[in-house]
Amino acid sequence: MTTVLTVAVSKGRILDECLPLFARADIRPLEDPLQSRKLIFETGRADVRLVVVRAADVPTYVAHGAADLGIAGKDVLMEYEGNDLYEPLNLGIARCRLVLAGREGGPAAMGRRRLATKYVNVSRNYFADRGEQVEIIRLYGSMELAPALGLADYIVELETIACISSRVVVNKAAMKMRQGWIKPLIQQLAAAAESS
Repeated sequence: MTTVLTVAVSKGRILDECLPLFARADIRPLEDPLQSRKLIFETGRADVRLVVVRAADVPTYVAHGAADLGIAGKDVLMEYEGNDLYEPLNLGIARCRLVLAGREGGPAAMGRRRLATKYVNVSRNYFADRGEQVEIIRLYGSMELAPALGLADYIVELETIACISSRVVVNKAAMKMRQGWIKPLIQQLAAAAESS
């Protein structure tokens, strides 16, 4: 009986950049995930299937065992509040920066700054490490409106919080129980990433 490893992949840019990497590792979905409305994709390999989910859900699917491995941005992993994942491989794809930004020419914030973000934990930790208290307002989109409408103090780049790229994460229990299948797959992905 073949053990099937389920790999959860973020929709969007990460999926776009993972498909050529998967192909170099001989993992080819039988249907085009960019054209299909399906979320689960069998591949040309009997031992690997892909699940396409929202970026923020990848760590949850992996942590709870619905997926053995996942590929998500470091920003999502920094925001995740669990300690039940291994992060064995930086794929070096989907690079970006997580930045603190504010309105150009706006007044300097006096006292406690207000920050609008979907990265509440990352932001809280960043400012705590600097010894600053901030009021954090959770938003999920249209961040650029927050300073313009006075919801938050801080969108011209001021400082970089973190450089981000996509990482492979593995469920700790799956790594112990299915190590003989997972480690070779990670090695194949590492080789594919190095050859790009």
